[in-house]
Amino acid sequence: MTIHRTPAFSTGQVTLVGAGPGDPELLTLKALKAIQAATVLLVDDLVSDAIVAMAAPGARVVYVGKRGGCKSTPQSFIEKLMITAVQEGENVVRLKGGDPFLFGRGGEEVEHLQEAGIRVQVVNGITAGLAAVTSLGVPLTHREHAHGVVFVTGHAKPGDTGTDWRALAATAHQARLTLVIYMGVSGAGHIQDELLFGLPGDTPVAIIQNASLPHQRQATCSLGELQATIAREGLASPSVIVVGDVIRGVAAASVPELQVRTA
Repeated sequence: MTIHRTPAFSTGQVTLVGAGPGDPELLTLKALKAIQAATVLLVDDLVSDAIVAMAAPGARVVYVGKRGGCKSTPQSFIEKLMITAVQEGENVVRLKGGDPFLFGRGGEEVEHLQEAGIRVQVVNGITAGLAAVTSLGVPLTHREHAHGVVFVTGHAKPGDTGTDWRALAATAHQARLTLVIYMGVSGAGHIQDELLFGLPGDTPVAIIQNASLPHQRQATCSLGELQATIAREGLASPSVIVVGDVIRGVAAASVPELQVRTA
């Protein structure tokens, strides 16, 4: 007879904290409390210095850069760091940009840590896709323009075929959905070409770089001009691409400080 034993939990713990899009004032109270209580913080590349500065003076801060398209700390090494720290009784905060469970590999980390018998809590953060479009003064959903929203990555892992953009475009057109594309700048040309199989060329698009931060930049254009607009405006990662009729409201929105550029 096989006996299955539940692993004994370590005395330390890990909290996956969503740092939001960058603006420290967009942190939740729960996230702030977790950061201030941490004895060890493992910080992603996109977390702002102002948020890291909220940690306790004696906390140990370890930067484990994770950014699409750039050299990153191996995921296995980050997980090993967390396990080691917890075994030493530390209160570990894994500080991630946006939300841990939205393209933040939080699900993988929770599974790995639980298998090692480590307690894990998750604190949600405002995701960049929501903050980006809100900064333009328009919503992601609207009763007249968008009946839903799809969050999708433009960056497939090695060996994966990635998103079926043609099928997604057809569904978005039929169901009137807003598409929010993360990590899509480097593959914008391919994404544009594939989406045009199911969406009209004049579908409005917004590209928002460094959403919520003082150095945020953005441009709007039609889907048919997506790649050309990114190149002309020099937009780069980290950026969010938002596709859908809700973007038509950008021109009418009252956001003078943003100086939204329309192609």
